[in-house]
Amino acid sequence: MSSIVIRTATSADLDAITEIYADAVANGTASYELEPPSRAEMGKRLDTLAAGGFPYLVAEKHGAVLGYAYAGAFRPRPAYRFVVEDSVYVAPDAKGQGVGLRLMQSLIAAVEAAGFRQIVAVIGDGRPDSASVKLHERLGFRHSGRLEGSGYKYGRWLDTVFMQLTLNGGASLPPAPDSLPERRFREGRGN
Repeated sequence: MSSIVIRTATSADLDAITEIYADAVANGTASYELEPPSRAEMGKRLDTLAAGGFPYLVAEKHGAVLGYAYAGAFRPRPAYRFVVEDSVYVAPDAKGQGVGLRLMQSLIAAVEAAGFRQIVAVIGDGRPDSASVKLHERLGFRHSGRLEGSGYKYGRWLDTVFMQLTLNGGASLPPAPDSLPERRFREGRGN
């Protein structure tokens, strides 16, 4: 595992990112998308997150992208600006090798460094034995809700599980004026 490098994603990674996500959409229930997005659409998503200052990371080993993770706005309303939602996807042949753990550890560190206060995981098909639920539990996320029967894919109803990780003192401290979410908010208001 030591030869795995976690780094910021670039447009050169889009073919691999698109392929990894296409597999997750076509063969899994973690994503509620029914059709894999195009490379162009995946590029727009990456560009939008990068323009917002959100972390978007890839795990690479010997030049091959094994997985990716990113954080983005949880909801668009400004009072939610201190909360991000995480996503993590691992290539089928790299699952079970700790790639998701390494990506998420790096993502949490990046989100914390930016000054966000909460990370929310919105886990599709959030069965207690799902790899995503277990990964988030291992990283200290706590269960914070379940939407029963919220998705329908492959002929069955799926529950969505919400998990949450508090960072930087969470709601126990006022917002840090130099944090990324607070700076973006002030810039957006012209202050």
